[in-house]
Amino acid sequence: MRAIAITPGQRDLRTIERPEPAIRSDLDVKMRIVRVGICGTDREEAAGGRARAPDGYGDLVIGHEMLGQVVETGSRVTRVQPGDLAVFTVRRGCGQCRPCGRNRPDLCLTGKYRERGIWGLDGYQAEFAVDHEQHAVRLPPELEAVGVLCEPLSVAEKALNEAMLVQAARMPDITPGRDWFKGRRCLVAGLGPIGLLGALALRMRGAAIFGLDVVDADSARPRWLEQIGGRYLDGRSIGADAVERTLGDMDLIFEATGVPSLVFNLLDALGQSGVYVLTGIPGGERPIQIPGAELVRRLVLDNQVMIGSVNAAPAHWEMAVSDLALACTRWGDHVAQLITHRHPADAFEDALGHHGTDEIKTVLEWSRQQ
Repeated sequence: MRAIAITPGQRDLRTIERPEPAIRSDLDVKMRIVRVGICGTDREEAAGGRARAPDGYGDLVIGHEMLGQVVETGSRVTRVQPGDLAVFTVRRGCGQCRPCGRNRPDLCLTGKYRERGIWGLDGYQAEFAVDHEQHAVRLPPELEAVGVLCEPLSVAEKALNEAMLVQAARMPDITPGRDWFKGRRCLVAGLGPIGLLGALALRMRGAAIFGLDVVDADSARPRWLEQIGGRYLDGRSIGADAVERTLGDMDLIFEATGVPSLVFNLLDALGQSGVYVLTGIPGGERPIQIPGAELVRRLVLDNQVMIGSVNAAPAHWEMAVSDLALACTRWGDHVAQLITHRHPADAFEDALGHHGTDEIKTVLEWSRQQ
């Protein structure tokens, strides 16, 4: 079968042939790939960045944001059936630590996990994919246009859920649940797909949203944010250290930039007993100067929490499916406008090479739903 691959550590994005995967277990699910999203991780891999090929191979099929249609299942599969739309999750556990044993590979303690399309396992930029039923999440047919957004939304869902659980554990007046977010003032830093989907999840929970980025206010990302009730701030005219003076304190900051200097400067905007969740992964290895004493003083005296969050567990994927369905009911076709660029799979070089301010999410189209 046709697939898009790289040699880890090299700039050699290309089409290859892989054997078409087959059902080998009575709990396997085979999907025809409908479309696959492209994100910063894919572009980093294609540029020679962090990636690892499967054992026994010199190349890696990329792609981890997928939507597929089930074409075949093992005899004991019950979660999906042929004809269903579904997604496969990304991370596979180490098989050694307790979190992975409880289907929480996002919290793997050994670091020996693998990730489809990223680390040690082929991804989804291919015609077909097979995996175990426990990694499949079914989607209702009406989410065909937006289902490929499940992976980035699952990352945001996990981060917000972790923040809520930490706050509920330490604050006596908080009951765990979506209602905690109602009326909370939340700053989303970085309006890429994960930032905007984080804003979507927060709006679905009744939060007041402010989005910070460094693009023109009339460009695609701020316009999309404002259509769901968010307010945009241009970081070129309002510095990170001025956000508090401009807007006041925030109950929660959702960081999706991967810019360390911005991360710490935005602490000024976090309110008393606030929570700050980090999802962006910095590139490069340049050191930065941090006012350590002031940082620690603020965290301690203001009773604040910073949380790092990566990947997502199956429950967070289910939350993503639920919130996508609710968002489509509330905002209609606007949700699908997050996907700004669609390319046939053969045009993968253009798709991975283009990354302008008019782009939110780019996808490669592999097949049509049948």
